[in-house]
Amino acid sequence: MKPPRPAEPHPAIEAVRLVWLAAFVSVFSFLFYQRHGDILLYGDAVAHINIARRVFDSQTPGLLQLGTVWLPLPHLLILPFIVPMRLWQSGTGGSIPSMAAYILGVLGIFRLVRTVLTREGKLDARGKVLSWLSAVLYAANPNLIYMQSTAMGESLYLAAFIWTVVYFAEFATNARKTKSLTNCGMCLAAACFVRYDGWFLGATLIVATLAIAYRRHRQTDQAHSKLPTAALAKFVLIALAAPLAWLAYNAIVYRNPLEFANGPYSAKAIEQKTATINPAKGSLPTAALYFIKAAELNLGESNWQGRLWLAFALIGTAVAGFTPRLRPALLLWAPLPFYAFSVAYGSIPIFVPSWWPFSHYNLRYGLQLLPAFALFVPLAISYLAQLASTPPSFPPEWQPWSDALVLLPTIVLAVATYGSIWRADPICYREAAINSRGRIALDHQLAKWFTSFPENSRLLMFLGEHSGALEEAGVPLRRVINEGNHRVWKQPSDPKGLWERALADPAAYADYIVGFEGGPVWKAAKDHHLDALVEIHTSGQAPAAIFPGRTEPAR
Repeated sequence: MKPPRPAEPHPAIEAVRLVWLAAFVSVFSFLFYQRHGDILLYGDAVAHINIARRVFDSQTPGLLQLGTVWLPLPHLLILPFIVPMRLWQSGTGGSIPSMAAYILGVLGIFRLVRTVLTREGKLDARGKVLSWLSAVLYAANPNLIYMQSTAMGESLYLAAFIWTVVYFAEFATNARKTKSLTNCGMCLAAACFVRYDGWFLGATLIVATLAIAYRRHRQTDQAHSKLPTAALAKFVLIALAAPLAWLAYNAIVYRNPLEFANGPYSAKAIEQKTATINPAKGSLPTAALYFIKAAELNLGESNWQGRLWLAFALIGTAVAGFTPRLRPALLLWAPLPFYAFSVAYGSIPIFVPSWWPFSHYNLRYGLQLLPAFALFVPLAISYLAQLASTPPSFPPEWQPWSDALVLLPTIVLAVATYGSIWRADPICYREAAINSRGRIALDHQLAKWFTSFPENSRLLMFLGEHSGALEEAGVPLRRVINEGNHRVWKQPSDPKGLWERALADPAAYADYIVGFEGGPVWKAAKDHHLDALVEIHTSGQAPAAIFPGRTEPAR
């Protein structure tokens, strides 16, 4: 008599195991990068932390310190973790939401694969293997592992994006699951408050949902197929809520609903100010190629590795296109048209080291296609394995060997390509390290001077680029008059605002004036004929100068 087969683990138990595995990777990698001082290499990571800090630590605290160009959710999530001075200075507080989002993203990929491969409430052995493979491919990506240890928004958006697709897939496979549609709308709203990618995703999902509703309406048995109008309306309203709220915020506060897109701190204004090269400007095909190349570099160090990933992903995409239950997963390609348009027409260039201008810039955007590769590559290998095994078909007792045809090639691909990335350092890490050298060197020099100032001294400084110097020196932002200290609804100027009054008479409002050549504080100091105490010059950065201010008590 044969012994009974051991019971298979419950899906919830598998999910718990996956969460623990992802948490271990997240914490271990964070500790590694923190120990080496690498979690604040990105200037944007420093900026995210300090925008959140300004909400409660400022001459003029409040939610208006969130600004306009970056969407608010990442800063609101960071905010409670940077209240302690130590977590703010080290950058640790900014990493916590990213790490949590990384774990949620891993779990989301796992659930998405199980959702689209489940038939009649059952998931076969191959589906279980594919769900684990996809989750591991996503979790083990070296670039994502580095990015989730920082305060950057990549892992946060990816988590919201993935779970939006998860709930939409649940709804698409069973349109009576209106709760899944509502959950999809909530995750979509979160995505829309993290990155503008979510706005394009929202428009796509609204169209897809209405198409499903129309198709169900045309079915003969309308009593069981017609979707509740209230559920559809609720989803559309939730999907539109975040973009409309942000447009309204900009219209009310800045008198311009598109302030984030064409205001003085927008990508468009920065491009015009710095005359940044964009090799794909005005060309959608070229922009798409640069974005795909960035995605390939996030998956493999050499050209053939990235192209192999892409080839498998395209095969898996074709399989999904011909399989109705898998079609919702095609939404994972939504970043491709969005970034192609943004690079071509939205003042957001991408530089890759192997193409002109042979540099590293915005390569991290390629991570937005990681969920698509993580799902479609194992799917393609599974499809090819099925072709290879029939005819002749494997007998039932050979089923484990059939699964091995999927498992082994995927693991070999991941080990070979991810291993090459670790040997050379992740491209996102290299991008941050290369572009941060001058900024960090200047921040270090400024921080040394800041620590020598009296503890109650007040500074006048533009925080747009070098707020990291204050963070490193532990200077509370409430001691610094900056561009956020005015009534923003009085744009473009606020004569009664603290920032404008300080620029009009710097020595009367600050003990020390910190200016950067060409900036507003530098111009104000020069206009008032102030003599610099020190000038700091570093490679690749505008010179900085510290000017003496008032000697009388603060007003």
